[in-house]
Amino acid sequence: MLGSVILITLCLVLLGLSIRLFLHGIRKTANEKVLGRLAAGQPQLAEEKPKWVGLERMFLRAGLGRPTERFGLWMSLWAVSIGLGYLLFDWVGLLVMLVAPPLILRLYIAFLYRRRIKRMIEQLPQLLDHTVRSLKSGRTLSDAVMGGIEASDDPLKKAMGRVQRNVQLGVNLPDAVSDFAELYEQDELRMFALGLKVNHRYGGNASELLENLIKLIRERDQGARQLRALTGETRMTAWVLGSLPIILVSYFMLTNPGYMLGMWHDSGGHTMLIIAALLQVFGCLALWRMLRSV
Repeated sequence: MLGSVILITLCLVLLGLSIRLFLHGIRKTANEKVLGRLAAGQPQLAEEKPKWVGLERMFLRAGLGRPTERFGLWMSLWAVSIGLGYLLFDWVGLLVMLVAPPLILRLYIAFLYRRRIKRMIEQLPQLLDHTVRSLKSGRTLSDAVMGGIEASDDPLKKAMGRVQRNVQLGVNLPDAVSDFAELYEQDELRMFALGLKVNHRYGGNASELLENLIKLIRERDQGARQLRALTGETRMTAWVLGSLPIILVSYFMLTNPGYMLGMWHDSGGHTMLIIAALLQVFGCLALWRMLRSV
């Protein structure tokens, strides 16, 4: 009976979302489309604040665009997966499908962001070096930075397209780079923006400033590599401790599945397995936080 109610509720939710999308498409007239295109060309220093600011920010930093374009579709799929989880695996399936998709999405976005920002920082000295050579050839600082962006590769070139658009629309270069640095919240980008601000306000030798910044970024990268090498044993220990319970459960399921299934069907064993899974999750999160602090 409860399963039928859940299915009917899901059908009504999907029907309501489809009607809402249909009406939204009808109401979006040609004038609104023109205004949207004009608004897209405005400077991006003061972006419109959506309802899901944190989610928008995470998607933009990971290079995934804006999530609101397909938000209704993803929410519908999540609701369907929750209903199927309940119908197939009762309350355990409902709880898993309620928690697992947002957690997996969060970890996936964090992975993409770390990989993208790491590649961008590796490309930043090349951009600065190209800027320094352009400055020594007689170009202005703004033209030199724009030329360095054009000569860069993705993902840095695509990410700094934000800076190019703002500069072309009249925003001064230090403010555009500062906005870019605050979006990605990376120290190297903030130092680049700070250097441009100091040079813009007080003047000075911009090429020498950028050369010192290149040297600083490379020294920080070398120090990070040395720290990673020194803490390799600690990280390996954390991986072993985190994966050992999962490996043991997998081994028991392959060699003697009746042992684990017997515990699952017993009331006391069922509770013990759920508590063990929760402790495993909390332990992995604690190890992850400890590694992040090293």
